[in-house]
Amino acid sequence: MTQGPAVANFENEVAGYCGAKYAVAVNSGTSALHAACFAAGISSGDEVITSPITFAASSNAVLYCGGKPVFADIDPETVNIDPVNIKARITSKTRALIPVHFAGTPCDLERINEIAKEKNLQVIEDACHALGAAYKGSKIGSCKYSDMTVLSFHAVKHITTGEGGMILTNSEETYQKLLIFRTHGITRDKSKINNSHGDWYYEMQELGYNYRLTDIQAALGISQLKKLDKFVRLRRQIAFRYDQTLADLPRIRSLSVPDQAYSSYHLYVIQVETRMELFDYMRKAGILANVHYLPVYAQPYYLQLGYSKNLCPKAEEYYRSCLSLPMYPKLSGEDQDRVIERLRSFFADLNDGTRASSLPLLESQGN
Repeated sequence: MTQGPAVANFENEVAGYCGAKYAVAVNSGTSALHAACFAAGISSGDEVITSPITFAASSNAVLYCGGKPVFADIDPETVNIDPVNIKARITSKTRALIPVHFAGTPCDLERINEIAKEKNLQVIEDACHALGAAYKGSKIGSCKYSDMTVLSFHAVKHITTGEGGMILTNSEETYQKLLIFRTHGITRDKSKINNSHGDWYYEMQELGYNYRLTDIQAALGISQLKKLDKFVRLRRQIAFRYDQTLADLPRIRSLSVPDQAYSSYHLYVIQVETRMELFDYMRKAGILANVHYLPVYAQPYYLQLGYSKNLCPKAEEYYRSCLSLPMYPKLSGEDQDRVIERLRSFFADLNDGTRASSLPLLESQGN
């Protein structure tokens, strides 16, 4: 029922798919980020650079360890973190980088890795949007350009365990730290125990957490993993159709995917000057478009910590114009046609935003 052989099988299969040596499954993507920051040794006074355009967990995990998130601005073409801005934000307190593969499109990992090596920093890829994606021919999760990669198996992600996450690494030392962290900081490994009292004995060596995934969830994950390539293929087909059918609308700009990146399209994001009006129009038409994301540092909790608005001008400009269209493998051609028709209708007549729809709601994505 709880953590058992199915979890180990799931870890082995995901590691094999991504091309990493080790994998540690946990109960959420947030737990995975927290575990990765712990394994990287993040503690009080340390700074970690990440993107402001992401789900709050990317930077919250740094706070959990007592560190300070530092936000670097984005490349407006991809909305991924800008390596040039990363370099400008590095200080003597910087310990790690958490680049986020936004919407499923990989960051410029080679440049980020070069910066990290130059400054002796660890790289934790937040790939919660990017399972099934690739960079320069290597699967995201291979950790070719990083110390760790974090995945999410939340219900809206490419594959799901209901809730769940995973950390991938090629370092045995990091792997061992992750294993102990997810189980209360406790080990039964006799080679690591300082003073055995008998075969029953276990030892708490770190302040860990109960972040275990269950065998029930892992069994679902194993089944889902078999369908991953199909899911990604369907997402890419939907994205290409959006690209083709919206290309002649001059008021819409889609995000770029660099030649070296193979996107798994967790999201399909457009940018429009009339975002608020279009959002309301689509919702009234029964189409659940969404917004990803308000810059994390503009959240009330972060403002209370002393972060200020206008920290990353390009991220804020992006936020004012971004809208996520419905994107999921079971989105039918007919439903996608309706999304496209509503977009065309909106731009044909910006004043016509009140027509009701009796059709079912089309969802975008969650986090």
